[in-house]
Amino acid sequence: MAAFNYNAGAGLYPCKNWKRTSRLGYKRFETVAEALRFAIEVMPASLLRGSILEVEEARFDSTQIQKLYDAGEYPLQRRDQ
Repeated sequence: MAAFNYNAGAGLYPCKNWKRTSRLGYKRFETVAEALRFAIEVMPASLLRGSILEVEEARFDSTQIQKLYDAGEYPLQRRDQ
């Protein structure tokens, strides 16, 4: 993967889940790293699929979100999995 700026601002659009009412909506983050941590570690896994991460006019789907989080360049400490 090419160099990626994990320090850029990011917006996360969680998937709408019709089976369950969710209070989770669009959320803005200071950094991409914080948005990725939220998407993978905090947000319910059922909402990740179909979610979109927007960074400097580029959009990333759930598969790309997971790859960015798993990348060796990810700057934050990951929770124990």
